[in-house]
Amino acid sequence: MGDDRESRKAVGTSRWVEIRPYLDLFLISFLILFAELACIRWFGSTVAFLTFFTNIVLLASFLGMSIGLMTASGRSDLTRTWLPLLATAVVISLLAARAHDHWGQLAIEVGGQQKSPQQIFFGAENSGRNPAQFLVPIEAAAACFFVLIAASFIGLGQAMGRAFDAIPGRIAAYTTDVLGSLFGIAAFGLCSYQELPAYAWFAIIGAAGIGLVRNLTWPQATAQWVLLLALAWTAYDEGRRAEVFWSPYYKVVYDPRLGLLTTNNIGHQQMVDVPRTGSAYSLPHLMARDAGTGDFADVAIIGAGSGNDVAAALAYGAKSVDAVEIEPVLNAIGRRDHPARPYGDPRVTIRLDDGRSFLRRTEKTFDLIKYALVDSLVLHSGYTSLRLESFLFTEEAMRDVKARLKPNGVFLMCNYYRQGWVIGRLVQLAEKVFGTKPLVISLPYQATIDDRAAGGFTLILVGASDGSPVAKIRERLERHGAFWANGVPSRNGPVNGFGEKPPLAEGAAGDWQKIAESAVNTPDVAPLPADDWPFLYLRRARIPDLNLRGMAIIAILSASLLMAFAPRGSLARFDGRMFFLGAGFMLLETKGVVHMALLFGATWVVNSLVFFSILVMILLSNLYVSTVRPHKLWPYYVLLLGSLAVNALVPMHAFLDLPGTWKTLASCAVVFVPVFFAGVIFAATFRDRTYPDVAFGWNVAGVVLGGLSENLSMVLGFDRLLLAAVVFYAISVVMGRRGTASVLAPA
Repeated sequence: MGDDRESRKAVGTSRWVEIRPYLDLFLISFLILFAELACIRWFGSTVAFLTFFTNIVLLASFLGMSIGLMTASGRSDLTRTWLPLLATAVVISLLAARAHDHWGQLAIEVGGQQKSPQQIFFGAENSGRNPAQFLVPIEAAAACFFVLIAASFIGLGQAMGRAFDAIPGRIAAYTTDVLGSLFGIAAFGLCSYQELPAYAWFAIIGAAGIGLVRNLTWPQATAQWVLLLALAWTAYDEGRRAEVFWSPYYKVVYDPRLGLLTTNNIGHQQMVDVPRTGSAYSLPHLMARDAGTGDFADVAIIGAGSGNDVAAALAYGAKSVDAVEIEPVLNAIGRRDHPARPYGDPRVTIRLDDGRSFLRRTEKTFDLIKYALVDSLVLHSGYTSLRLESFLFTEEAMRDVKARLKPNGVFLMCNYYRQGWVIGRLVQLAEKVFGTKPLVISLPYQATIDDRAAGGFTLILVGASDGSPVAKIRERLERHGAFWANGVPSRNGPVNGFGEKPPLAEGAAGDWQKIAESAVNTPDVAPLPADDWPFLYLRRARIPDLNLRGMAIIAILSASLLMAFAPRGSLARFDGRMFFLGAGFMLLETKGVVHMALLFGATWVVNSLVFFSILVMILLSNLYVSTVRPHKLWPYYVLLLGSLAVNALVPMHAFLDLPGTWKTLASCAVVFVPVFFAGVIFAATFRDRTYPDVAFGWNVAGVVLGGLSENLSMVLGFDRLLLAAVVFYAISVVMGRRGTASVLAPA
């Protein structure tokens, strides 16, 4: 009996020894993906203006992982350093945020305070106005956190490399890695859905990380407690002064006393009592009323936010309002606290959706479609230079708006556009699509808006036809010279605002503001945004100097970190094929994210599903390689390059007009078929590498090159961005021929 127990115990121990490497690799893959997504959210929302450059966090995590993979065979144990380093990076970001937001001692400088920018960043115009502040260029701040984050991921990469080495089958190891990544995406998606705070993310990261450590050291335990205590104290301190929410898109800070909403440390919007103080929201309704055109009965508001524009539409006779808002937290705060309670009105239908997606799916037509302060203050994802609202300001998007307007309907855009050339670009785009001249109103009034004018709040109205209210408002302005709006909108009620002088009505005391048409003199605003090139806030089709400096800094820091930490043997074993396969695949992912965002909405759910689907396609590639065991890769290269050529030559907007089922099938084919062929090439190449940790490390290092190359979309557009991927994959063919013969050896 004793021998049987010992035998069963030995069998159990043997099975555990066999299974443990797979569990380790699964856990480290889960942890890396989860930590990567958490860092993108955390640092983008904590460090001022880093929200516009979140691919820096993404590339830093890839670089650290790459270096760690290359150190897997080394004697030094870097796995013990990752948690203390991550805690250090988080604490420094908290201190920087406190110095920026509360102490007022530090300001982040972006593009010379946006005086004459090549690219506009909302909120940056207020940076550095206090001469007593210490001004830090965004390049310096980004470089600092790039190094800290990359260093944090080196230990995780080393743990991954050692887990890879412990599994004899390369495809089995890679499949385990992908499965762990799938669970990482799903877990962080669940955290986003539940709107869990940041300290919950880092508690999960710490727990998963400690599970990888055989003997927990006091620096690791201390780092975990410091990390959680710092986050908990910050949450408590902020909660004393305001309400803090972590939506799937933003860190939202809400001050109930002022109705002020801040997202990612940048002022975003304020709830106001529209009848008392919301004159800008009431203005288009007042002008239409006094021009004798009647009320806007059916209204769609894109970017409804906390409800100011909805309240104005309801106050001036709207019979139905479709309130479209992508951000659930802003909408929830408006439903709860807006003084006018617009979201409780039965005439309002709330649409938690992407604005472009709503316009393409709805069957309704409207008297007024309004873009209401659709400046998202955040990138669409860490993979692209797109902002959440980018696909709203394209020629194709305006055609979608026109298709949903009634014959005499009105399209209204309003915002603080910061630069005259942005206003001129929107005016030319609207006139091209609608065939009628837009009416431009600047608050305060400006007779002329030139190319470099830094205007105030601007309204751009365009009619679907010459008989629209816009034409009648312009005719009244030309006849009377001006429209007069009171700072208290209700005081406009008993008077007609059109006239040469302010109305003299009993009880209409207060300041009257002159409203008149502004002439727009901005002849040089090309290129006009299109779905392929959706960069409204980019002055020219070029990579801005700020981005070029950032690319150079990242390249130099990446090379320096590689030389400092990666063993000499791994650097000497440069794997060109794996490197350029990584670069090409990064661009494949980028194009997939952009393509699906255009067709199905720029929401976090669509993003998550795209990344999840890409990993599933990689699993299918692994299964194919394990089953078929391909020995020659050239057929798959031909299929890959051919599918990329089709993807590049067929414009993304061509898919928009397809019926729903065909649109989904065609889009999945052009996005995921190249991923499958690329996955087959990678798996077949990786299968026979002598040093899997080093090979995978060079592959991940190539991702950094691909991420930097994404900036080419500002020049080429997203359709032709895949030409860069074609180049990378073509180079990988050549590098493979120059490599070892074992690349094509049988498994």
